[in-house]
Amino acid sequence: MKQQLLNSAKKLQQPSESAATEFSHKREQLAVKGSQLLSERNDMEKLVGKGNKQMSEDNNKNFARFMESMFSGYDPNVLVETVLWVFRAYRSHGFQTTYWAANLNIWIEMLKNEMSEETFNELYPFYNWLVVNIPVFVKLTDEDINS
Repeated sequence: MKQQLLNSAKKLQQPSESAATEFSHKREQLAVKGSQLLSERNDMEKLVGKGNKQMSEDNNKNFARFMESMFSGYDPNVLVETVLWVFRAYRSHGFQTTYWAANLNIWIEMLKNEMSEETFNELYPFYNWLVVNIPVFVKLTDEDINS
């Protein structure tokens, strides 16, 4: 299953320099806005666990920086290993698997609204890949969480 995940990640195309630059210029404001939008959800505490609001805000900042690095120097191995690490780490702190769908959908909507159409079209496949593969990330990290 992990090899299939890596094979699908290898199909993602590194965004152009202009798309990576546009994302870089807006990265910090997107992280802040994403955290704000997530915190406005009625189910926020259920998604991240009691007392984990700050951790979710830190995650959004780290996620934005990580995606910036992927957009400027894409490495499918790093993408897969990092996402699996994040799922293990954050789930062990009480984050629910539904958190990622909620947060990624916020990011996709923000990118659609904040980026040029060209940049959005280059970045969207990464976020879509993350959303589509949530069940795989969960399955691969279930054993670690439940042991």
